[in-house]
Amino acid sequence: MKRKASVSHDEAIVRRLRKDPEFAAEYLRAALEDEDEPRVLLIALRQLARARGIAKVAKAAGVERESLYRALSARGNPRLSTLVAVTKAIGLRLTVEAA
Repeated sequence: MKRKASVSHDEAIVRRLRKDPEFAAEYLRAALEDEDEPRVLLIALRQLARARGIAKVAKAAGVERESLYRALSARGNPRLSTLVAVTKAIGLRLTVEAA
């Protein structure tokens, strides 16, 4: 009996983000709600950028591809303008609401 090749969690998330815009929006929303760990937002944006294609997102955001990789890395510290440009490039936007 042949077994199906397993897919990593990250790859499964990227596939779902690619196919389901509502899931992508909820994924980013959940990342923004994690107040204890701001890096969660960077991880979510990195996954969303991978789902859309890093090079395409970088071009649409007006950022060099290498700079985007650095900004969204585990040690990244992107500017607000970069975060806004990236979310716009992936078809989403950052919002704020009363706590």
